[in-house]
Amino acid sequence: SQRLEDAGCRLIYGLDHIKVHSKLCQITYMSEEGIRYVTQIGTGNYNEKTSKLYTDLSLMTADQAIGEEAAEVFHKLCLAQTVEHTNHLLVAPNCLQNKLIDKIDAEIAKVQDGNAGYIGVKMNSLTDKKLIDKLIEASMAGVQIDLIVRGICCILPGIKGKTENLRVTSIVGRYLEHPRIFSFGSGNDQKIYIGSADMMTRNTEKRVEVAAPILDQDICRQINHYLKVMLSDNVKAREEDHNGNYKIPKNQDTPLNSQEFFYKQAYLNAKNVNS
Repeated sequence: SQRLEDAGCRLIYGLDHIKVHSKLCQITYMSEEGIRYVTQIGTGNYNEKTSKLYTDLSLMTADQAIGEEAAEVFHKLCLAQTVEHTNHLLVAPNCLQNKLIDKIDAEIAKVQDGNAGYIGVKMNSLTDKKLIDKLIEASMAGVQIDLIVRGICCILPGIKGKTENLRVTSIVGRYLEHPRIFSFGSGNDQKIYIGSADMMTRNTEKRVEVAAPILDQDICRQINHYLKVMLSDNVKAREEDHNGNYKIPKNQDTPLNSQEFFYKQAYLNAKNVNS
């Protein structure tokens, strides 16, 4: 930090009462149309060591609406405040937990109207009781729920009358699974967000966190493919049962290690780009 200040950078050392955990970078520039933004929202730290060990997602966007709200996050931090209202981003501690609950409620409403409801979430840990209770309510309503939770998970799947429509998978492999993905609905109604927050009270109520919507359909397809492969993993994945025990998925499919799959795919993509 001293080297940055010596170089002329302005540093803000966070807030006294709350941790800033968001992974947010923004370039602001003046164009003929006025002030414009290029915004990056990630799921992992800007750390050259962990970048070699963690799997993460990063979105770079020139969307003006997202840029304006991200700029407001920085503005509030400069004033030692937090964002109170958003229309596009999910920003803790005031505009993330409640918005996730609203989106779960929307899936419940779909089922009540005779349509299919779906929720898919990937995260490090799940401990937020408000969100846990809402996920149980969604499962009881008939919403199909897939949770990929690497670490602590304070919900039991397969409980009769409670979580029969809920599946919990954990993947521990060569890399530390770190992306946070929130997916609601399917097809044309699907809404996907990526961000820095787990479904933990410390993240949703006691930190500054940012999650961004994925608006580009090609990126949505990539994330859906990513989730589908992870949910098909039968080598490193373990499924939690109603007793809280983790077991290898019971299927006779061709062995699939999702991390090795994406590792090889990344090299293949790089080779195709360079050829």
